[in-house]
Amino acid sequence: MKFIDEYRDAEAAKRFAAALRHITSRPWTIMEVCGGQTHAIVRFGVDELLPKEVTLVHGPGCPVCVTPVELIEKAIEIASRPDVIFCSFGDMLRVPGLSKDLLSVKAEGGDVRIVYSPLDALATAQENPSRQVVFFAVGFETTAPANAMAVFQAFRQGIGNFSLLVSHVLVPPAMEAILSSPSNRVQGFLAAGHVCTVMGYSEYEPIARKYRVPIVVTGFEPLDILQGIYMTVRQLEEGRAQVENQYSRAVNRNGNRQAQELIREIFEVTPRKWRGVGEIPSSGLGLRPKYAAWDAERRFGLADRIVEEATVCISGSVLRGEKKPHECPAFGAACTPEHPLGATMVSTEGACAAYYRYRRIQMRHTHAPEHQS
Repeated sequence: MKFIDEYRDAEAAKRFAAALRHITSRPWTIMEVCGGQTHAIVRFGVDELLPKEVTLVHGPGCPVCVTPVELIEKAIEIASRPDVIFCSFGDMLRVPGLSKDLLSVKAEGGDVRIVYSPLDALATAQENPSRQVVFFAVGFETTAPANAMAVFQAFRQGIGNFSLLVSHVLVPPAMEAILSSPSNRVQGFLAAGHVCTVMGYSEYEPIARKYRVPIVVTGFEPLDILQGIYMTVRQLEEGRAQVENQYSRAVNRNGNRQAQELIREIFEVTPRKWRGVGEIPSSGLGLRPKYAAWDAERRFGLADRIVEEATVCISGSVLRGEKKPHECPAFGAACTPEHPLGATMVSTEGACAAYYRYRRIQMRHTHAPEHQS
């Protein structure tokens, strides 16, 4: 297919791998921020092409994965109400709460619907004026403009039976949290191209300077990722720490200014809890006071509810790049896509789901002697 095959060319990939081997003189650890990049890396074996000195670790770039149990429990409580139509993207329905998920609520009779846009949920509210319609607004900066537009339209049209359960998180503060951790081993980042399509990449420049780490904005196809790794390693080898843009066909430094203005109009920066990580200051978006009437947490009296996370799942260590999915004793055994213990096994962008789908047999073979002992 045009514009796809050219970024999956095997011979070109081999040339990038050879170029990487040529410039790499010491060990380097690089984190890809986005879960979509993780899936491409594991699916196409990008990491298996790299020189042994280059290690990839998987970052927190899956908004489904980092949505805290607290918000899942709030979603379950709201969706269980008989007067509510609860709308969500499909992958959120199987993210486990403390005892069940949204799909279980649906099975028990709750009106839980899969939609493809928050504007679909807004239309549902217009069609059902006697019921409350709640949209689970999950995502990084990428989905924030559409969610902001839904609230803006509800405000402008006076649609009072619509609200958002907001779980928006921001990438730069998460990167800073990783870099400032005493256990950090990340020396360079592949930044998420789709986030930068909206936000640009100027906000990464202070991070690169402060922590002396190269950050390369990277796309999602195998050759994008290989080129992004090459650019990162080249900076590391040369002792540079700059922001570079591999994904220039979609990203510019300033991003989409109109989308940013809409986000700033509707949302304000807030602290946000990340599943398996904890609260990161200034790492989330919440509705501004002007639009508080469309905040589902306030509407249903759940803003002050606190839920503690269970400790069985090691997804937090996976999201911080400290462990790989197959290092979890539950991986592929107690934790599978059919019976997940954590969100990283559920989401289509989750690292555990990627390893289960593409590496499970390989990992089982590699670790068989250890399991037998």
